This record gives sequence, C-alpha cells and structure tokens, in this order.
Amino acid sequence: MSLTVLMNAGPWLPVPPPGYGGIENVVATLVPELRRLGVRVVLATVGSSALPVDERLSVFDDGQFQSLQRPYNQVSGVAQAHMAGVVRALRERPDIDLVHDHVEAVGLATLAAMGEGAPPVLHTLHWDLGKHPDLYGRIDGGDRVRVNGVSASQLARAPRALREHTVGHVHLATPLADTARRRAPVERGEHVVILGRITPGKGQDLGARVAQRAGFPLVLAGPVGPYHRPEELAAAGEAARQNPDVRYWYERVAPYVDGVRVRWIGTVAGSARDDLVAGARASLFPLCWEEPGGTAVVESLALGTPVVGIGRGCLPELIEHGRTGLLTDDEAELADLVPAAGLLDGAECRLEASLRFAPAIMAQRYVELYERVRRLPGTARPAEPAFAGGIAVDGGAAGGPVAEGR
Repeated sequence: MSLTVLMNAGPWLPVPPPGYGGIENVVATLVPELRRLGVRVVLATVGSSALPVDERLSVFDDGQFQSLQRPYNQVSGVAQAHMAGVVRALRERPDIDLVHDHVEAVGLATLAAMGEGAPPVLHTLHWDLGKHPDLYGRIDGGDRVRVNGVSASQLARAPRALREHTVGHVHLATPLADTARRRAPVERGEHVVILGRITPGKGQDLGARVAQRAGFPLVLAGPVGPYHRPEELAAAGEAARQNPDVRYWYERVAPYVDGVRVRWIGTVAGSARDDLVAGARASLFPLCWEEPGGTAVVESLALGTPVVGIGRGCLPELIEHGRTGLLTDDEAELADLVPAAGLLDGAECRLEASLRFAPAIMAQRYVELYERVRRLPGTARPAEPAFAGGIAVDGGAAGGPVAEGR
C-alpha cells in the first residue's frame, strides 16, 4: 500500500504512555498494525515517545500532561504550539497523503482552518461530544475534513454540523485481544476492579459506596488528576484541590476508601495492570456519564474478566448481557450483579475480544476510512510545499533517530 499518514497524537504524553493514557495507548496499538499493512506513519508526538515509526515530529521534548493542572491562561498555548509545528510540517511535506488527528478540539479546528491545498483529515473523536458546542455546532471542514467516532452511541449525540462530517465509528482495540500475544488465563480472585482515571463520570464514588454496602473488596486503579500514586497526592497538599478531579476524590471518593474493603493503588501499567484485571471477579463500570469509547472495557474482556456496569454510552455496544458481562440501568442492582458475574465464562470474554477488538481489525477499519476520505472531492494537494519552517524530525524505518534538525 502506497500511503503516508501523519498520525497526530498530541503533546500531552509519550507514545506509548508510561501508565494511564487512553488516546496514546490507542495510537500505540494502531500504528504497528498500520505499518504491517504497508502504511508509512509519521508520528506527531513528543520527543520521548519510543514507538517505532517511519518518522517522528516533535515540538516538545517530553509530555506536557502535568501542565493541565495549571490555569487555562497559562496552559492554553501548549496544544497550539504543537499544532503550529504540525501545520509547518504539512506545508513542507507534499508526500503526506492524510492526517489522522487525535488532538481534542484544537486539532480539528486548526486542520479545518488550513483550507484548500492541505491534505485530507480524519479526526477521531475520543471524548464527550457535549464538551465543545461552539466548535462542534459550527464546524465546517468542507470535503477535506471528516471525523469518526469511537461508538455509535457517541455519534448519535453529536451536533448536526459534526454529524454531517462523520464517516462512521470504529470501536477501539487492545493488544491484549491479539491471539498471538494472548496470555494464559489466571485464576479469578474475589476482588473487583475499577480501572481508569478517577473522575466524576467514571463513578468511582458510586462503586465505592456499593462495595462498602455489599461487602466485596474493591480496588481503584488510576490517577487522580496528575497524581499517579497516593503518596504523590498526599505530598501535594491543599494546593492540589484546585484540580476538579482531586476535589472529587477528597469530597466524594476518599470517605469510602478504608484501605481494607476499598483501596486506591494509583496507576498500574503493564503486567501489573494485566494481573490485577485478569485476577478480578469482575471489572466494575458504575458510569455516571455516556462513556464514548470504553478502552478499559475492551481490555477487561481480552483478559477474560466479565464486566459489570451501568448500561450507558458505549457499554451496550461492547457487552453482551449474560455472556460477557452484566448491565443494568438501576444503580441499586449493581451489588447483586457483582457475585453473579463470577458465573460468566472468561473464555467467552476473550473470544469476543479477539473477534471484535483485535488491533488488526481496528487498523483495517481505519484503512478503509482513510481511502474513503481520500476519495472525497476537494482533497487534491498542490505538488510543491508552500514554505519552509522548523520542527524536530526523527526518521527511520525502525523508528530510531536518523536525523534531527530545527
């Protein structure tokens, strides 16, 4: 396949991320499969990214995630600086056939504003589409810019202007669903796990209350704001409460965390995360919002652990009730579903993941969308670059640094 894609992962975390990082993990899962299909990938990321690619573009040496706790007027330039570097690269590079963008709001707005002569764009919507009504309600990318969702339920809630730009949805994947990399099943324990960033929409406060009331052990695994370990959050002191997720933790979750029935262990990654989930009786998703994508849901299935949750957002698309998990619309029923989940067959969960959520399946779907976007009218590019500019560039078929310049 003769196709060069600029994959824009953004400035917040390296690819792959060291722990939590939903979008960056998706990119790290997608890119190797695209390259196996013959797609040449130029990754716009930070300098510390280690994912093998054909070229890397970077404005920042390392991830800027810690900046997100600062006031908007101090941090708003980070994404814009990254996007300015992407725009410079695109104007220099007529060989870029398509941009696959993953940068919230500013990525879509900047690439749509480039106008005629810029490459076609597929912008993946990983988040709640109610967050940016002024942008999504007015977006006009012409024929050149298209978007895709990560679930049908997400797109169903999109403003009309955004829906008019959509080319469909692609369910996210996990490397754990690759049968060639599948780990041996492990024996389930008694604990239940909630894996993910601790934030109101994920409902950790509801999960903790249910665990205390029903008497099952619950492990909370994920960061609180920018703090990945309990000791980091404790050391941050009162100033940390400026972050809304930190306030949520202290006011609504921490009162139920006793270190015995309910524990918070911080961010876990790699084999530690896999062991935690694979050994759980169930993964709990007490959602208080319309979850758009559900990467943690897919990972749980791939590890053979059934899902128990509130049937909101994408969960009914990902879970077959009674086979790979148990869903309810009633918060009071969650406690009854947790012990029942122990009767579900982990092999069925792993089979579902391999058939629907393997990396190769996601990559093939994206290649189909790339070709669809490129066939739209108005996507032709000029033969010569518009002007020269500067951005750090690493090149190499195996992803190693070959040249660098500014």
